[in-house]
Amino acid sequence: MASPRILLITPPLTQLNTPYPATPYIKGFLGGRGYQVTQADLGLELVLKLFSSEGLQRVFAEIEAGSFELSDNARRMVRLQRSYLATIGPVIRFLQNKDSTLASRICHNRFLPEAARFDNIADLEAAFGTLGLHDQARHLATLYLEDLGDLIKETVGPQFGFSRYAERLGMSATSFDAMHEALQTAPNLLDRMLLELLDELVARVEPEAVGFSVPFPGNLYGALRLAGRVKELRPRVKTLMGGGYPNTELRQIKEPRFFDYIDFLTLDDGEGPWLRLLEYIQQENELRTQQVEGHVEHSETSGVLTAAYHSNDSTLAASALPLHDVLSLPTVLPDRSLLQRTFLRNEAGIVEYINHPHPDVPHTEVGTPDYSDLPLTEYLSVIEVLNPMHRLWSDGRWNKLTIAHGCYWKRCSFCDVTLDYISRYETAPATLLVDRIEQIVRQTGQTGFHFVDEAAPPLALRDLAIELIKRQVNITWWGNIRFEKTFSPDLCRLLAASGCIAVSGGLEVASDRLLALMEKGVTIAQVARVTDGFTQAGIMVHAYLMYGFPTQTTQETVDALEVVRQLFGAGIVQSGYWHRFAMTAHSPVGKNPAKYQVVPIGPEPGDFAWNDLWHDDPTGTDHEKFGAGLAKALYNYMHGIALDEPLSFWFDFKTPRPTVPRQLIQQALQDPGKPDFAKHNQRLFWLGNVPELRYTDAKKGQRAVLTFYEQAEDFEVKTAAPLGPWLHKLITGLATDYDTKLLLKDAAATFPTSVAGMSFEAFVASHAWQLLREKGLLIL
Repeated sequence: MASPRILLITPPLTQLNTPYPATPYIKGFLGGRGYQVTQADLGLELVLKLFSSEGLQRVFAEIEAGSFELSDNARRMVRLQRSYLATIGPVIRFLQNKDSTLASRICHNRFLPEAARFDNIADLEAAFGTLGLHDQARHLATLYLEDLGDLIKETVGPQFGFSRYAERLGMSATSFDAMHEALQTAPNLLDRMLLELLDELVARVEPEAVGFSVPFPGNLYGALRLAGRVKELRPRVKTLMGGGYPNTELRQIKEPRFFDYIDFLTLDDGEGPWLRLLEYIQQENELRTQQVEGHVEHSETSGVLTAAYHSNDSTLAASALPLHDVLSLPTVLPDRSLLQRTFLRNEAGIVEYINHPHPDVPHTEVGTPDYSDLPLTEYLSVIEVLNPMHRLWSDGRWNKLTIAHGCYWKRCSFCDVTLDYISRYETAPATLLVDRIEQIVRQTGQTGFHFVDEAAPPLALRDLAIELIKRQVNITWWGNIRFEKTFSPDLCRLLAASGCIAVSGGLEVASDRLLALMEKGVTIAQVARVTDGFTQAGIMVHAYLMYGFPTQTTQETVDALEVVRQLFGAGIVQSGYWHRFAMTAHSPVGKNPAKYQVVPIGPEPGDFAWNDLWHDDPTGTDHEKFGAGLAKALYNYMHGIALDEPLSFWFDFKTPRPTVPRQLIQQALQDPGKPDFAKHNQRLFWLGNVPELRYTDAKKGQRAVLTFYEQAEDFEVKTAAPLGPWLHKLITGLATDYDTKLLLKDAAATFPTSVAGMSFEAFVASHAWQLLREKGLLIL
């Protein structure tokens, strides 16, 4: 029997600018094993259906027919509906990069209707200058869309958000009651649009298994709405769910009603569980077919019955009266004990967890993400925040890829380090990663990559960068890291040469005491030096910041803000975001709260989700009151504003003066690090081309001159004539042979001391060596 047809769905909503990577990963893996897989991003499709002339007509019609109490802003937008209907199509095409000439009209001709989001618009000339017309227009078009989103949220779609949908129902939901109640209510306008999209998709694909990736709480409601509709349309189709939300929230699920919608819920990496489930579904179909065929041997309508069964068409099945006898046959099931990391509801209505100890699929065998059949040209590039680093999350079409599985550090006490997606660390060779990168570029035509690791390993990034440079694969990439000392200035320069434009990493609490308590493995001084190295290499830096960690005092919170102010003032961090600490069930803090001097106060585990834990912090401050001030200060620092204001300026209550030295960051940056000669076990790497060697006469005798022709400039390195051939050979080898790892001590061993008239240590301190180091000679 043929393998089941598979439909993978990303439910609303994740990102507007690029596909979430879960379904491309599973499609690539299953496709490589011969399965027929179709994928769809119904979040994007819902947005495109909603934000169209026809979609907005339905919105305005429903508002006018309803009994909504409209704010002044909403009432103004309803009155401007003709303008919105006329402009929405062109704006969407512009944000899809299909009509760049519209930028001038958006910026200069009062083309867009404006509502509340335009009230506090930034100084666009200062932000974009006179040439950044396209970006300025995209920012204005984004505000326009956000205005419409506000109107929808106020009226016909109260659960709508551009990166979430009914998120509240999925957050900290120990009980399924609220979600169940919402799913039993009549679908609102947005729900109906979503279900219309699904109906068309199911009719086209005719799937036998439908998988839903649910990365965030804001995807759960949409996934269950869609799964319920699948059950209505095709009762025999199996529905599966996996993703980040189940992996963290649903590990102890006992709620049987959830399985009215989802047949199988899988945990952690999906590759292994999917293989077992597809084998199970295929065996079940074969057994059922044999049972049906055996039952209809004596029936005159056997052809109709078999057609009805194989079509998964409940309408056809209902029309064939003798099929009632077939559907009432006892279900014949294959052996479920071979399933892996899978929840299901058994025949007794009880939720079971089955986890056969199959080996995990190695990271080297998960395959290449497959983006085919996703409408890559339809995604929207939006600019919500003017900060150039911050915009990467919403601007541009990024192919998503992981360097390694899990986290190589996996010690941070606030993180879910006990879960498989973090605790099981595996790498893949750089050659395989670049093979995957080249395959994705060929398929998508896009060379932008976002490496979505928890924290990309520095040595793996080094090897990846060298392989990209060696094979002349030109991509633009960014990703998440730890601010650890392995990221030397030279490694930062290498990563920049390979296409890195930005990194994000956790500074978290910006307090050395608390960084040690959370086992972050970094210090403030170290973070300053690493971020400076990235910035000097031309790589933007985003800092994840945290407040409210257990035992954090008012003084430490203020001091943390002072550290952040100094980092932005020094220009070595360009973007950041404050997160309020959350104690989770799978983190070291959640598992041992007494060690961190906090008291868990709930919630008690229920039958549904359980992850976020409430806690009291008896020795800490009132963390809640600091949130607004910290966010306001950071927003201004990101835009270079008010860096000299006293920290008390940001709070509407009395705060202590910071105790952090005002030159803390500057002093950290004065550390010169190890001299080059002490790096004898590190690798030499040259970023430039092969030089030309010639000789010139000088007053003190003949000199060797190496002339380098590089992209931006030509330059010369002059040294003693006897050193010329050695240095030329050294640089030529580095520029042409990337496979041989030449260490500094190897270069020292070949140095012609006898004819050079100096030691290798003296040469490393010379002007010629320092010039080479400045121009692209790296020690890694």
